Amino acid sequence: MSEHRDSAAGTPAVTAGPPDEYVEAEVHRLLAEDPDVAEQGITVVRRERGLVLYGEVESPHRREEILRRVAERFPDVPVTSDIGVIRTQAPTQVEQLP
Repeated sequence: MSEHRDSAAGTPAVTAGPPDEYVEAEVHRLLAEDPDVAEQGITVVRRERGLVLYGEVESPHRREEILRRVAERFPDVPVTSDIGVIRTQAPTQVEQLP
């Protein structure tokens, strides 16, 4: 994978090709350090042709926001989502234990 500097932002811009460990680490950093995401429960796994994001979030909107931010920052890296949505509402029924 080749890398060049984005003159406007002064940050590395990733060009097309399979992701390397640096891209994987940058996605981890983005998810954990971006104050609007701050998501540490997402695992990023590098595959031959892209990245796979695994984990669970509290809403479909949150999942879409994570995917949008990753695609925005790394537009040339194919990303597959295996991010599930967990139930965050209180149960509507009382659980009876035997």
